[in-house]
Amino acid sequence: MTAPLATEIARELSALDAASYDYATAFCDRVLAAAREQGASDLHLQPTAGGLALSWRLDGVLHPLGEFSRGKSSDVITRLKVLAQLLTYKTDVPQEGRIPAVSDCEMRVSTFPTLFGERAAIRLFAAERQFLHLEDLGLPSEIAANLAKLLCETSGAILVTGPAGSGKSTTAYACLRDIARQAAGRRSLVSLEDPIEVAVPGVSQSQVNETAGFDLPTGLRSLMRQDPEVILVGEIRDPPTAVTVFQASLTGHLVLTTLHAGSAARGLARLIDMGIEPYLVRSGLRAILSQRLVRRLCSCSRTVTHESELLGLPVETARVAVGCSECRHAGYRGRLVLAEQLPPLVGELGRGVLDHLDAVELERLALAADMVPLLARGCAAVSAGQTDPAEIRRVLGFEAS
Repeated sequence: MTAPLATEIARELSALDAASYDYATAFCDRVLAAAREQGASDLHLQPTAGGLALSWRLDGVLHPLGEFSRGKSSDVITRLKVLAQLLTYKTDVPQEGRIPAVSDCEMRVSTFPTLFGERAAIRLFAAERQFLHLEDLGLPSEIAANLAKLLCETSGAILVTGPAGSGKSTTAYACLRDIARQAAGRRSLVSLEDPIEVAVPGVSQSQVNETAGFDLPTGLRSLMRQDPEVILVGEIRDPPTAVTVFQASLTGHLVLTTLHAGSAARGLARLIDMGIEPYLVRSGLRAILSQRLVRRLCSCSRTVTHESELLGLPVETARVAVGCSECRHAGYRGRLVLAEQLPPLVGELGRGVLDHLDAVELERLALAADMVPLLARGCAAVSAGQTDPAEIRRVLGFEAS
């Protein structure tokens, strides 16, 4: 993020009268408006011994904005809790809520008790309207075409994997919207999420409540008695949820879900590690898609002048970030998706699943079956001048080779 922008926002926030009764209201209004204007995906408000450290995430990268007063006559975190309709008198337990949509931007607020007070994290969903359907995601053409066919199936599990912030939920929601659009009310679509991130027309969405005993496995088993045809499960987090997902996928339901895993092959191995019988995985799994988001170079980028700037990537040439006023001096504008899709579990790869092979061996078999890995997608994007070597290494690391 650009120093001028950070300085401007910091100056405005610092100029507010911390002793004023409307300080917290003015602070929150300015911060939330700036986050919407700049396209931030997250805001972090971290209490410190002397105040409140503020940062936001732009294009997947966290940028500090400075440390400010929490307020003397009014409190910033309390104001956020009021906006999200949370219990202001409860400060020793985590809470989650929503701020009603403003300028087409819905926000989710999460609070958490820390040493110096409550920490708040705000997720902004303004960008969701840019990626409503499968064709909007920018997936590789062959993956998008294959995924579109799979969404017409009547049973099986489709998993989207990747680390936090890789766009898994965005892809899963886009798939669900595509199904709803094509079905036009002729298929029963339901979801079970923790929490519900985006409202999807035509889908009956539910949110788990673990304190009331309504967890993912319990809710999913109950949902299957609601005559669904397509089920979105927000995330597979534990073995009971994984087992129930595959039971549903093998009993006439198409299930969309997400899973934290570093690659498609690791996602496959993790399912087996969770105790899913390999024959069930091979029978019930329709696809595993793994993805990452990398920042897209601004037009101010320059061609590399020394081989060391390639950072060991197997490319002949590349462009690297520079920075200008158009990209807020970051060198990047927007993001693009890198994705890999596991080949069908047949032949050697299918036998590898049945033989409980580890992720390394499953990866080797997937590559032998013509899977294009994330690193190859990244190198292609670098060669095309869409992103640079530093961004590929930031997202995929240096172990990828």
